This record gives sequence, structure tokens and C-alpha cells, in this order.
Amino acid sequence: MTLERNPLWRGVAVALVTLFEADGSVDVAGTARHAERLVASGVRAVLVAGSTGEADALGDGERVALVSAVRQACPGVPVIAGAGGAWAGPAAELAAASVAVGADAVLVAPPRRAGDLRVFYERVASAADGRPVLAYHFPAVAGGAVPVEVLPSLPVVGVKDSTGDVERLLRLLTEWDGAVYVGSSALVSTAGMLGAAGAILAVANVAVEDCVAAWEGDAAAQLRLAGPHVAARTGFPHGLKRLVAERFGTSTAARMG
Repeated sequence: MTLERNPLWRGVAVALVTLFEADGSVDVAGTARHAERLVASGVRAVLVAGSTGEADALGDGERVALVSAVRQACPGVPVIAGAGGAWAGPAAELAAASVAVGADAVLVAPPRRAGDLRVFYERVASAADGRPVLAYHFPAVAGGAVPVEVLPSLPVVGVKDSTGDVERLLRLLTEWDGAVYVGSSALVSTAGMLGAAGAILAVANVAVEDCVAAWEGDAAAQLRLAGPHVAARTGFPHGLKRLVAERFGTSTAARMG
């Protein structure tokens, strides 16, 4: 059976931060409210519990609670759940739990020692119960690599590539028929111009209007993203949390870093 690789959405999505209380507990309601205001400002989809959301510091129950709350707060857009794992078993379990509470898709980085990527993603896809699976390529931060030449053999409908590698972006767009989403805010205008499906961005937590404008080809907006792009990458997650707090009055508390 041929896998239909139609984009779940087109345009800018946010890689959502996870907000924490002063005591370190997850502020589920506050995180959902933040997602809701970003959707109202123009994001087309929300990624919950990805690397920007400090997923490595969250328990599975916390991740599922966040997905459920964001799904309820943002009924008009796709909600994608981060669902990586050290091996196929926990990744599949998290994928199943996420779709059970309303995730429209799952984003999954392979383990650093994944072995056969096709077998890994087949198990995750089976657990996702018909929801789309997106591969996540950002080996410097999350899991292992997803080689361009391997993608056609995987049961995934798209890929998020956060490396900021323009050459790899060109290969993805010319050598594969799946949905390509960039994760680097330095490439928003480029990705839009070249026909990528969209962008899933950390800086959309704070500069959503410029992210959307840059996607639509506004060069000035792309240049304005340089400041938050650098700040968000500085002392992660604290640089990004400070930016979000300055604009929205949210907590700067973090578990990582």
C-alpha cells in the first residue's frame, strides 16, 4: 500500500515551550493558554513536548497531560506530540498514549543507536493508530540521524529538520515526496520560497508575527528574526524562556540547563 504523504498543515507551527511553576511542577493550564494565544496570532499547528518543550525533562504522564490540554485549548489546528524514545518500545507507547488524548500526529526522532530505521518507524506508526508520523532530524540535540536517502523507505509522511543545513533542505525537497518542515528560524523565508510544507519554530513562541511574515516572503521580517534566533539558542532553554516572559509575562522556570 502506498503511503499518502500529504502535509498535515502548511505554514508556521510553534515548537511550544513547556511552562513550569516556581516549584518545578508543570504548568499544564498555563502552557495550554500560551498555545491558544499563539494560534490566535497566526500559527497553523502546535508541537507539544518536543525538544523546545524540554521533553527530556518530562515524564510520560506529564507529556500526555500537556497534549490533552493543548488539544482542548486549540481545537482549530493540528496538535503534534513529541514521542521519541531510547528504543522503539517507549516511543511506540508514548505515541499511542498521545493519540489517545487527541494528538493529530506524532514527531519522532530515532534513537542514537536505532539500528534498522524502517523497523523502528514501522513500530511507531503502528502504535500511532493511523495518525501521521513525522521523522525528526536534529542529531546534535535529539536522537540519531534520519538520512535523506532512507526517508523514502520509512512509513512517515513528513520530516522536521532543525539543522539549518541549506544543502540538506535542497536534497529533501528534490529527492523525496514527503512534507518538509524546517526547524531553524534562520531558514523560514528560504523554506517558504522553495516550496517546503512549513516551519516548526521555537521563536514562534515569542515572534509569531515575524515568523508568519517571513514565511510569506517578507525579507525584513526574516532579518528581524535574527535577534530572537540567537537569543533562543543561548543557554537553552533560558534564553527562550526569558524572551517569552518579557513579551507575555510567563514564568522563566525551567528544568533543563
